[in-house]
Amino acid sequence: MNLGRYLPVLQWGRGYNTTVLTNDLVAAAIVTIMLIPQSLAYAMLAGLPPQVGLYASILPIVAYALFGTSRALAVGPVAVVSLMTLTAASAVAPPGSAEFIAAALILALLSGLFLLAMGVLRLGFLANLLSHPVVSGFITASGIIIATSQLKSIFGIKASGEALPELLRTLGENVTNTNLPTLVIGVIATVFLFWVRKGLKPLLIRIGLKPRTADLSAKAGPIAAVAVSTLAVVLLGLEDKGVKVVGQIPQSLPPFTVPMFDAALWQQLAVPALLLSVIGFVESVSVAQTLAARKRQRIDPDQELIGLGAANVAASFSGGYPVTGGFARSVVNFDAGAETPAAGAFTAVGIAVAALFLTPFLASLPIATLAATIIVAVLSLVDFKPLAHVWRYSRPDFAAMAGTILVTLLAGVEKGVITGVGLSLALFLWRASRPHAAIVGRVPETEHFRNVKRHKVITDPRVLTIRIDESLTYLNARWLEEFVLEQVSEQPQVRHLVLMCSAVNAIDASALESVEAINHRLSDSGVKLHLSEVKGPVMDALERSHFLEALTGKIWLSQNEAFSSLITLSEEDGQTAQSDDLWLARGLI
Repeated sequence: MNLGRYLPVLQWGRGYNTTVLTNDLVAAAIVTIMLIPQSLAYAMLAGLPPQVGLYASILPIVAYALFGTSRALAVGPVAVVSLMTLTAASAVAPPGSAEFIAAALILALLSGLFLLAMGVLRLGFLANLLSHPVVSGFITASGIIIATSQLKSIFGIKASGEALPELLRTLGENVTNTNLPTLVIGVIATVFLFWVRKGLKPLLIRIGLKPRTADLSAKAGPIAAVAVSTLAVVLLGLEDKGVKVVGQIPQSLPPFTVPMFDAALWQQLAVPALLLSVIGFVESVSVAQTLAARKRQRIDPDQELIGLGAANVAASFSGGYPVTGGFARSVVNFDAGAETPAAGAFTAVGIAVAALFLTPFLASLPIATLAATIIVAVLSLVDFKPLAHVWRYSRPDFAAMAGTILVTLLAGVEKGVITGVGLSLALFLWRASRPHAAIVGRVPETEHFRNVKRHKVITDPRVLTIRIDESLTYLNARWLEEFVLEQVSEQPQVRHLVLMCSAVNAIDASALESVEAINHRLSDSGVKLHLSEVKGPVMDALERSHFLEALTGKIWLSQNEAFSSLITLSEEDGQTAQSDDLWLARGLI
């Protein structure tokens, strides 16, 4: 058994040295500074006490460092997963209650178990079932919902709802109860954090800092917002004026927690946990692959499932809630020079130190500042430009993306996820059931065959060649049968039909039956069926069937050989080859 396959730490740990250690420590210090306010904010977004965010940023990070394959991925609470946790747990208990916290632990455990099971079964490819436009649309819509949900904390009012219409309605009903000091803090913090993202780095460069140092310094902007707003609350006595603060946070390491076993509750949370696992994995593996490519490294999606599964199981037993790889902190981790997953483990130590010694200083932290942190973070995820690009490129993809956005905004994130998964699968099945096929002819003075509608090619009235550009499966078998017979019926002079199989990687049992039916029906019409350029594995499968015995034509090694030989037979019958007049000036292949 190769332990390195399941414990990547045994691989990267061999080359660990003082230089790598220094780089990882520097990256960990920077990410820790960024992660403290984010962890508190995302826990409150999930409807949980703020310390839960800190707990979810300690042992889960260590677990991923042991089992994950990405050198730069930073695991912890993220906005979308926090919102999905709130939605799922709210269905069984009021946010903030003991039952709600128990549901969050169960969600983390179930999510971890689902991810571990998929990793052991090597199901990392399932991430491909969610198309990128659908994921992009879901994240954009979720970002809008998250940002809108935090406006209640900016205004210091009450509001509720999982979907945009309900959120806007309750915000409108309560806006007259706005707390002015809270609004001032929230607006100033939001404006400052937006400026930090766009304007602080250029300012630091102008005063002499190197670009990389300026960039990393700008990442610490949220800490400044936390410190200043907390100090303002203390010095001006704003808590007495209605400004809501975080309150006392337990000064301790994560507790050992055992998720409650309640069969009915587990069954109720199973589907949300599965959806949460899929979205979390897709988001995480996308970030990990992007960062790995920049250093010409690679990740193993199947092992990533195990790493994320271990992180979520660790969260469930240490007072946390579901976690995944975050985009913003992973980029910071990468830019700060993290070289191994050990940087994540060092980050966990930093968060543990903060949980032990810094929490008393956070008691007066305004919730409006945490809301501003969330708003600024999630609005960077909102991007409508892909809608225009996808509209121009693919209308079906646009429909799937737009549908996911609308359902998520109007009905909530859980229904949005289900819609996104459903649309992705429906789009895949629709495309698979309608494969591309083209009538082809030979390009003059070459041995190449191209679409007669796109190139000026040589054809013969008695030889019809159809190029199939997909594998043949039960999804498209009936379509192929109808397409071929329709083409033959429209060309009564055809005596030979060649299926060019250069792009066919497999023919399943249903498709084989359709090909056999085509062979028999063509035979009844006096047309012989031929195959050309059949790949080895497909040929092996055909040889195990009775199809070759019944085939009226031949299997040709190349399309050119088939065409030349069949033309010769046609000429012997008094027919001559002719040029097809169809031509497109663009000459697209």
